[in-house]
Amino acid sequence: MGRLCDVDEDRPAAAPTQEADAAATPAPAPERGQGNPHHPAAHSGGLLGLALGALGVVFGDIGTSPLYAMQTVFAIDDNAVKPTPGDVYGIVSLIFWSITLVVSVKYVTFVMRADNDGEGGIMALAALVRSIGGKTARRAAVVLTLGVLGASLFYGDSLITPAISVLSAVEGIEVARPELADVVLPIGIAILAVLFLVQRWGTHRVGRLFGPVMVLWFLVLAALGIPHIVERPGVLAGLSPTYAFWFIGDRPYTAFLAMGAVVLVITGAEALYADMGHFGRRPIRVAWFALAFPALILNYLGQAALLLNDPRAIDSPFYRLAPGWAQLPLVVLATFATVIASQAVISGAFSVSRQAMRLGYLPRLTVRHTSSHESGQIYLPMVNWLLFAGVLVLMVAFRSSDKLATAYGLAVTGTLLLTTSLLLLLARTSWGWAWWKVILLGVVLGGLELLFFAANLTKIAHGGWLPLLIALCVVVVMTTWQRGRRIITARRIDREGALREFVDELRGSGIDRVPGTAVFPHPTNATAPLALRANVEFNHVLHERVVIVSMLSEEVPHVPPGDRLTVDDLGDPADGIVHVTARFGFQDVQDIPAVVAQARGLHPELDVDAESASYFVSRMTIERCDRPGMRSWRKRLFIALSHNSASPATYFKLPLERTVVMGSRIEL
Repeated sequence: MGRLCDVDEDRPAAAPTQEADAAATPAPAPERGQGNPHHPAAHSGGLLGLALGALGVVFGDIGTSPLYAMQTVFAIDDNAVKPTPGDVYGIVSLIFWSITLVVSVKYVTFVMRADNDGEGGIMALAALVRSIGGKTARRAAVVLTLGVLGASLFYGDSLITPAISVLSAVEGIEVARPELADVVLPIGIAILAVLFLVQRWGTHRVGRLFGPVMVLWFLVLAALGIPHIVERPGVLAGLSPTYAFWFIGDRPYTAFLAMGAVVLVITGAEALYADMGHFGRRPIRVAWFALAFPALILNYLGQAALLLNDPRAIDSPFYRLAPGWAQLPLVVLATFATVIASQAVISGAFSVSRQAMRLGYLPRLTVRHTSSHESGQIYLPMVNWLLFAGVLVLMVAFRSSDKLATAYGLAVTGTLLLTTSLLLLLARTSWGWAWWKVILLGVVLGGLELLFFAANLTKIAHGGWLPLLIALCVVVVMTTWQRGRRIITARRIDREGALREFVDELRGSGIDRVPGTAVFPHPTNATAPLALRANVEFNHVLHERVVIVSMLSEEVPHVPPGDRLTVDDLGDPADGIVHVTARFGFQDVQDIPAVVAQARGLHPELDVDAESASYFVSRMTIERCDRPGMRSWRKRLFIALSHNSASPATYFKLPLERTVVMGSRIEL
């Protein structure tokens, strides 16, 4: 017909249609808390053991902020903030109350109540708000859009955090040995190269060391600050909010600029929520209030006292806290801590990517499970190496942590605002809060975060454009994939035809039946798999037993195995054709042979051996044409994404030696 332009020659039919929109329904409201016995975090280990693990994973990012946050505040706008008592007390007050309100009150007290079947993170929160409060299609679309924007900003954070954290730690070499300044960047690159290289082996082995290292780190933070506080106890007055208000009232423009750097003290707050599924709410709260929170405040107070006593320490207030003999050992410990901080955001990027895949915003990517015990420990090769490439570009382009700090704030503040918006929607629709409570929380938290965001807008020309550009690229990718997936789903459904009508035709056709079991992965129970149609039309045979399996992703992280399967005999319990619907959460592993094995005994025709069954997969060629629905450049992008998506045989754990691929073509 003259419409063939670009062709993707080897794409699975189900790749862009993991979940058929017509078949997917919003999941029921999940249980709150950690009550799901099938959840990966529902394992024994004791409160203290889980709190120790949380220290090693959850608090790495926020725990390493003292390395660069105070230094950045006093470096803004050519040292507009001075190491004078008024400015120092004002900054300490802003730091203390920012951490208290955003982390302790917002995340630890309120946001962590919003557990989506035990899981956290902005994508999980958006899915939860949509399933509970998305009464209209427009509201549901708005909610998921907020989630996509938040996830996009998180990718920007995942690029900047490893670069700024490791550089800020290694830069301590310059303080102890100024002649070694030229080796800072090469050492930082080498450390991160090793970190990204070992991702393929997972973190479950070295993760046991993370907790003790971070306990030591927080104890050292406190130990560094206490002597300087004792020497200048008046700095404790800075904890009063009056000093923050006085600073803002006396020097409003300088205070406004300072807020753009003060936000660095709460970077990593999202990790408290994102990693909730691994440890549970209570261990994270215990670890925060018992050690992390007081250690951070003591260190910031110590840096403030040091600046009051010695304004020359403004070049590196963190490392100047330590005596000369301890500075190099502190560099080593700080490097370990920043590697842990980097690991946390890298693992978070893997989790967010898998959630986005399951919710239909990214194509299937290769997911490798690095632990036989914890399903949350995963490795995505493509995401890993894209992150590494991005981190290398950032390090070479910016070359120092203080320059990177100018690009950091927008990603953090944007995510904070989006999380607050979703939290307020949930509080109103699910928790039944009165309007005055919602408004009060929105004014206090939203107002503070809007101030943070506005202050960081002033840094757009100096590097702040970077996280916005990254987020824009990710948003374009996600929305293009979702839109293209829906178009392909609709056009594929037109070609496949109704499943029940096709099965009725088979029953009256007298077609030959051959021994064995054929399993057909298919997104929905409404239409006939293209591979099944092709097998009948071209091979003129039908297997003795036919099992059609639809894998549906629900908007909850986990579906208990006992609630997972639904069997439909398609109108005739004895014709050997059965449809199985398997429901999975967006954090569950989708394994079709395991589904077939689990289905044994649920129906007489399912008494089959998954180890001997043959699997038939539909693969389609996507052709770009001039049909309406998407712009031409988006069609090219969709085809490119589809070309790089993982094979359904690999994604669904199909045995390659017993998997048959049958092709088809479809226009976009």
